[in-house]
Amino acid sequence: MESITAKKVLFLISMTGFLGAQSAGAYVPKQVPNVVTADIQAGIEKYIEDKAARGGGYFKFSSDGKDFSFKLVRVHTEYLANLSTRRHFACVDLVDTSGDVYDVDFFLSGDPGDMTVTEKTLHKLNGIPSYTWEQNRRGTWQRVPMGEATPELLGVIEGEDEFDFLYRVKLPEIKDTARMWLPFPETDEFQTVEIKEINAPEYRVVKEPKYGNKSFLFELGPDYSGRVIDILFHVKRKEKAAYAHEIIDRQMYLAAQLLTPIDGNFRQIAGEVVAGKKSDLVRARALYDHVMDRMRYMKYGSGWGKGDAVYACDVGTGNCTDFHAYFISLARAVGIPARFAIGATIPSSRNDGGVDGYHCWAEFYSDGKWWPVDISEADKYSSLSTYYFGHHPANRLEFSRGRDLEFNPGPVSGPINFLAYPVLEIGGKPAKTKTEFSFRRNISRK
Repeated sequence: MESITAKKVLFLISMTGFLGAQSAGAYVPKQVPNVVTADIQAGIEKYIEDKAARGGGYFKFSSDGKDFSFKLVRVHTEYLANLSTRRHFACVDLVDTSGDVYDVDFFLSGDPGDMTVTEKTLHKLNGIPSYTWEQNRRGTWQRVPMGEATPELLGVIEGEDEFDFLYRVKLPEIKDTARMWLPFPETDEFQTVEIKEINAPEYRVVKEPKYGNKSFLFELGPDYSGRVIDILFHVKRKEKAAYAHEIIDRQMYLAAQLLTPIDGNFRQIAGEVVAGKKSDLVRARALYDHVMDRMRYMKYGSGWGKGDAVYACDVGTGNCTDFHAYFISLARAVGIPARFAIGATIPSSRNDGGVDGYHCWAEFYSDGKWWPVDISEADKYSSLSTYYFGHHPANRLEFSRGRDLEFNPGPVSGPINFLAYPVLEIGGKPAKTKTEFSFRRNISRK
């Protein structure tokens, strides 16, 4: 499988239409400097830094007659791309003075150390896009207003999907004995998962009995410092709708957990939302709508991304983990069993390239069935809010299910909050890795 960067380059060359001489195989002068993604990241960061220095500490930006004062949150390294000779692309998260986070697309020109921004466009506000991309018959990509976009352009593949998924981990410096847990996605009635290739040290598979998860467990030492671990999965996935499951452990799916408590506050909020509504299906829809109305998708500041229902309730912002933690606490507070799952969403509008991190979702139980919901995606794409109450698209891979996971053996730090990215401990203390996901679809599906 090609690297994330290489695949994204191919995608964005087509998207922006700058195929020009390269697509025709024309000669490129040797004196043109080679540009790697680190050069593009340095170029966009320097541009924003220089502009902020002249703007009183803020990156000034104007769009559609509105002025913004931004600070840099992050550069999306998975989307950095060298489009063609001296043409580059970067996608950046910026936060304005009100706390709203904007995703801005930048096109740059020039060489390493000397890049100029030629175009910048506001793409998303708090995760909600203002346009999407569509590939035309010539193979180039053009912007499409959200109101004109099809479900597939908005991230939904119905029916079935098939793809290779690369899980890549770069290890940090290791000066002591270390252990690392990685999710081991399994085959079930909605997905078939095979390990196609594995480039990794010796490992064993350990189990977590409560939810039935499995994990790779690597025992590591200093010799593995800086090593890259690649695991390539082949996945066939079916679209998920409500599915029968007549016998469940209701108590397990109604119990409080570390970051999804059930206290008087959640009981009061949920009770008010479902007041007068009789069936669990109707009550769950009311809670689903409440979370969409109450929450904003925003990955900024501290506290988000832990799946902390109290944080989500108090602050009203967060990512998919926070949306669904809040929903699960509310549902359980009024006696509706609910559960959590995490994995990755595979892009629907292209057939290979980078995957922007993990994604999570939830299910609730009613009328003898588990009902899939994805509230954070419904919040981004309001036209799909009905679809995401009762469906998960085929272009997904589930890594693990449940919270507070206790593997045997498990981390010294205690139960795993949720398992998507690696959990690494060096000398019994938590440590970080660099993790990247990429994919290549079996395009015979198209």
